[in-house]
Amino acid sequence: MQELTGKKVEVTTGDVVYIGVLIEIGEASIELETQSGWVSVPIDKVADVKLADPR
Repeated sequence: MQELTGKKVEVTTGDVVYIGVLIEIGEASIELETQSGWVSVPIDKVADVKLADPR
């Protein structure tokens, strides 16, 4: 997943999809910069991380 750092991604949890620029993948969370601000998603909640649609 480190290759996605700095790119626009979709982070999916059980019930939410976050879209933003992947800033950091830590041991406990994934940090994103979204249109509405910074988001920290706990690693244990992440179901999938993939490149976002460029639109």
